[in-house]
Amino acid sequence: MNTNLTLMTDFYQLTMMQGYFKNNRNNQVVFDLFYRTNPCGNGYAIAAGLQQAISYIKELHFSKEDIEYLRSLSTFGEDFLDYLESFRFTGDIYAVPEGTVVFPMEPLVKVIAPIMEAQLIETTLLNIINHQSLIATKAARVCQAAEGSPVMEFGLRRAQGPDAGTYGARAAIIGGCIGTSNVLAGKMFQVPVLGTHAHSWIMSFPDELTAFRNYANLYPQNTTLLVDTYDTLHSGVPNAIQVFKELKEAGKTPSAYGIRLDSGDLAYLSKEARKMLDHAGFPDAKICASSDLDEYLISSLKSQGAKIDIWGVGTNLITSKDCPSFGGVYKLSGVWEEEGFVPKIKVSENPKKITNPGNKTVYRIYQKDTHMLRADVISLASEQIDSSKELLLFDPVSTWKKTRLAPNTYVVRELLVPIFKNGKLVYQFPSLKDIQSYCTQEKESLWEESRRLINPNEIYVDLSQGLFELKNQLLLNP
Repeated sequence: MNTNLTLMTDFYQLTMMQGYFKNNRNNQVVFDLFYRTNPCGNGYAIAAGLQQAISYIKELHFSKEDIEYLRSLSTFGEDFLDYLESFRFTGDIYAVPEGTVVFPMEPLVKVIAPIMEAQLIETTLLNIINHQSLIATKAARVCQAAEGSPVMEFGLRRAQGPDAGTYGARAAIIGGCIGTSNVLAGKMFQVPVLGTHAHSWIMSFPDELTAFRNYANLYPQNTTLLVDTYDTLHSGVPNAIQVFKELKEAGKTPSAYGIRLDSGDLAYLSKEARKMLDHAGFPDAKICASSDLDEYLISSLKSQGAKIDIWGVGTNLITSKDCPSFGGVYKLSGVWEEEGFVPKIKVSENPKKITNPGNKTVYRIYQKDTHMLRADVISLASEQIDSSKELLLFDPVSTWKKTRLAPNTYVVRELLVPIFKNGKLVYQFPSLKDIQSYCTQEKESLWEESRRLINPNEIYVDLSQGLFELKNQLLLNP
């Protein structure tokens, strides 16, 4: 996978850069990366993609081949191409850590840099953060539906390309999956690789029982047999039981073993298979299910009493089939001019598309006694929230909706943390296992009503008093 993604950008980023260059305009600016609507009808999203974004920024440079290609387009002047030869990112980046529960309109990434640098990185940052946050959020929904049962990510063959399959697998782990079928993702990110065998394994042998015996001999410590190639209840499960009996009689009962169902009525088949396995003396044999699963089907199967212990989820997870786009945007919110910092706002007839101006940060408010999430507050970076004082929360649109938190009853955490300072990486990246654990804690801080798969309760994202006043001032005098 190419680590230098410098040219993975929209053409107009480069033409704008040349415009800034020709006009001798490279002011320091602030850009915010945020999204407007939670994906999949969810009550929240999971931030992901920061690790790859960091790698992208670290490798950001124009190679000689890149310069030659740009020269061949007959669009860029030699003076601008000379500038690109020594181009490096020199700005600051702040971001919410991967695995953080996030909500619409709040900055997930904040870039403070000369405008040519900030403009160039827009497309790639959006590509990385949008995709991986989408898949992490989808995985969180699937794992929520599984109610604690393990979920395996099995989607590589249906992903939209190698990068989507590999980095999507990583995002799925952040969202809660226990492992992936993707061996490259296992190597790159040090996560468990999982899988059984295909129908072709069964079909390549003279009969199903022989296929099962050969598989069990090869993998005696982890024997999961696919039982639906011919007839699940009259052939597959009985043959699997026969192999389990032979292993037991030989003193080779696997430490992990069971069957996989990949078609048919999974609720009925799993309940019948469970009875057969238990009756044969194998109550600890696990039943794994796959077959175009998503959070809704898993939830339905759970409600029907399906006896499924492990879920293998592929296409609908890795592609986020019902919601294929995260919708993140990257907007200018301020410029340093000669007279000082000038906040900027984008005005639209659509209220959701009106941006929040200025150099901002995000504060998360927790209830002190339970550590449950109460609200997020987007504020100016110069503002602070003192938990020893009363906090007024108000809806920035329906301003009459207010909540007052008494002093010392809440806890405040700033979500945006420094990633790059003056172009230098200052962030120590946690392991993927630690990110997954952190994400689990984040989800547990949400009220149950906000974790519902359908019609979840909305978490308040408020504006500070200072940001609210600045926004209204600019709306009156844009």
